[in-house]
Amino acid sequence: MADMAPRLSDFRLQHPLRVRWGEVDLQKIVFNPHYLMYVDTAIADYWRAIALPYEESLRALGGELFVKKSSLEFHASAQYDDRLVVGLRCARIGNSSLQFLSGIFRDDVLLVSAELIYVFADPVKKTSLPVPAALRNTMLEFENGRTVVQTQASDWKIAALAVQALRPTDDKDLSALHCVVTNALGAPVATARLCTDSHVADGIAAAPTLRGAGWGRFAAATLLAQAQPGNYTSSSSV
Repeated sequence: MADMAPRLSDFRLQHPLRVRWGEVDLQKIVFNPHYLMYVDTAIADYWRAIALPYEESLRALGGELFVKKSSLEFHASAQYDDRLVVGLRCARIGNSSLQFLSGIFRDDVLLVSAELIYVFADPVKKTSLPVPAALRNTMLEFENGRTVVQTQASDWKIAALAVQALRPTDDKDLSALHCVVTNALGAPVATARLCTDSHVADGIAAAPTLRGAGWGRFAAATLLAQAQPGNYTSSSSV
């Protein structure tokens, strides 16, 4: 763990949650193991934030992540109905390992700090593998505050396959301008469209396991910004 206590501002990924009744013990404070569950929930949010559906992405990358170490350091306790924020960042990427540091906060007060180390490994042989470049680069880009996706504004002829992978289509799609968001693995993760003579994006959709991360809204906002005449071609990347 770092020598200095983390601050909430140290974390780009911030996952809000509220303590439920079933998570407190007889002392009316959160039962210790639940803090690790809070961090694990933030890990799931991290994958959504980097636009990589967890299961499909690891399958495409040819490996799985196994927990090698998890530790918690307690500073204060959370109570029933507290509003908490779990901060999470990937602090180090080794040859085959990922180190995540986390802080659980209430009103910017650190309650619990955590460390998790994962090993990227062959799912059958259970032997470690090098962290794939696509995963390494995506996490580094995210932690450095940069975008982790690509967007393309195009007509239906180019966008059709990607849009069909994300939502049902209709006749309006044929003449609309479309935005498709793809992740670091080249997979479509969100889309939006702008129909003729409309100033409002619709047809907004995101990959099911990434819903709630704002990628559909991102596609719509990008599309509206790119919809001005001359800002796109039928094969342009934006």
